[in-house]
Amino acid sequence: MNQRGFKDHFSGHAADYAAHRPTYPARLFALLAERAPARTLAWDAGTGNGQAARALAAQFARVVATDASPEQIASATPHEGVTFRVGAEAGSGLPDASADLITVAQALHWFDRARFFAEVRRVLKPGGLLAVWCYSMCRTSPEVDAIVDGFYEHTVGPFWPPERTLVESGYAELEFPFPREPFPELAMELELDLAGICGYVGTWSAVRRYMAAKGEDPLPAFRERLAPVWGEGTRRVVWPLSVHALRKPQ
Repeated sequence: MNQRGFKDHFSGHAADYAAHRPTYPARLFALLAERAPARTLAWDAGTGNGQAARALAAQFARVVATDASPEQIASATPHEGVTFRVGAEAGSGLPDASADLITVAQALHWFDRARFFAEVRRVLKPGGLLAVWCYSMCRTSPEVDAIVDGFYEHTVGPFWPPERTLVESGYAELEFPFPREPFPELAMELELDLAGICGYVGTWSAVRRYMAAKGEDPLPAFRERLAPVWGEGTRRVVWPLSVHALRKPQ
């Protein structure tokens, strides 16, 4: 924990995170907007580089995006439909019962969930939607996956924060404040070359913790092992999404 009271694993490489993380499919945000009671206001909590917030701006008249990390907010690309502000999970700054939709993209595992869910109950309109999602390991091909999984589990495995286990299960064991609603299966997809997949892996918090603890970068050895299997050109990389859509009772 730092002086701002949150576990900050990304501020030191916020620009890399913005450059190398995959983007969420447009259909995700269209489906959320369809399910929201109106399209007046959405709050994206733990916004990071603002990827989800900017996509929500295509669907909602106003989007407020908060993150506890000033560095992440500073790295977010501005958007006329999004108000970016520094704020923890209980610091939306929004009036009671004002939000039609609240989203958390790949960040709920870092939150003080009791405080966040209390803020959600206050800010979300009756009948409003809370949507949280995460993604774990990317899938490419059996031979590539074996190398990436080995690096994940063995090389940097001991350096994953304990919260990572929640992502690995797709948040399946979490208790949410509202009933779940059915939601279609979705995934993120990218065409990446060798530099692109290594750039993505380099954003993992466990890689940064490994480097801090050991004083060496594990990525060159990873790239050397992956290169002959990856080959030339690009490959299709898929990240299945685990989306939980939850409706506040009227």
